[in-house]
Amino acid sequence: MTNGGDRRERRYGAPVTTDASRTRRPTMVDVAALAGVSLKTVSRVVNQAPHVQPELAQRVLAAAAELGFRRNHLASSLRSGQTTATIGLLIEEIANPFYAAIAGAAAEVARLHRTMLIIASSEEDPSREQELLSDLCARRVDGLLVVPAGDDHSFLHAEVELGTPVVFLDRPAGGLPADTVLLDNRGGARDGVARLVEQGHRRVAVLFDSTRVYTMRERLAGAREALAAAGVPADDRLVRDGVRDPATAARVVGELLDGDDPPTAFFCLNNRITLGAVEQLHRRGGDAALLGFDDFDVARLLPYPLTVIAYDTHRLARTAAELLFRRIAGDRSAPRTLLIPTELAERGVRRA
Repeated sequence: MTNGGDRRERRYGAPVTTDASRTRRPTMVDVAALAGVSLKTVSRVVNQAPHVQPELAQRVLAAAAELGFRRNHLASSLRSGQTTATIGLLIEEIANPFYAAIAGAAAEVARLHRTMLIIASSEEDPSREQELLSDLCARRVDGLLVVPAGDDHSFLHAEVELGTPVVFLDRPAGGLPADTVLLDNRGGARDGVARLVEQGHRRVAVLFDSTRVYTMRERLAGAREALAAAGVPADDRLVRDGVRDPATAARVVGELLDGDDPPTAFFCLNNRITLGAVEQLHRRGGDAALLGFDDFDVARLLPYPLTVIAYDTHRLARTAAELLFRRIAGDRSAPRTLLIPTELAERGVRRA
């Protein structure tokens, strides 16, 4: 028997070394060798089984501490059929403040449930989305929160049938009945454009990315409903798609202002488009009204007055995460769709 615990004879085999040169993670086999007990005894101690002799348990715990052994919770859960205390969150773009806020709020709820949150980013690629969701399922997460990139989620049917709950947020699933938490995109857009009409605007330009995106379709529909309700004739020349960044937005706003019978108001369907519109309007010193969907931190400081359609991003994510944990806890009621309300707020620097 050596001193200092560097080497100890294993009960049924060769000695085990515990020096600093170890390059692999210690296993239960190593713990058993160092403690001089059987592998079964180590397993019982690690899994907190009853009726282990205190002296043996103490030897196992001391050996585990000396080796730096940590239990593989995931492997143990998979063997026992228990939950893994993990959930997955799939978002579209980690760098986007909107998705960062969603991740932060979901993490708060997960922490309250003593659950680890695994975050992945699809980068708005449907094939990557499917790959990542399949990988999360293979890791046996207890549930999934998904901001969808694609339009077909039928590949999750088998996983849902096996009992993995899935909650979609910001956009609905395609081809899969599932819980969904959405912003009131249509209602918010309708309220915002109705206010422009009340202010006397009848030529309202609408700038957006693509109708392939659910939120863009809903916001465009809300704008058209408000104009139709007020008897304002539609003018397709004022509807511009393919506006994906501030630079494009600034260019399109300039083109519209330079055209015949220019718009007196602009409705930008996300915050990146709004930023480009502000840049162009401020540069020209114009007086066109500006409405933007999405509030954001610097909106109050923008050098041009605007109205934003605001909402609580944290509420969106918390609602989805709390619904997911109710499903994990056994709620088997029919899938539901919940709407998070929006409100109009004044932002930017108002002219004197």
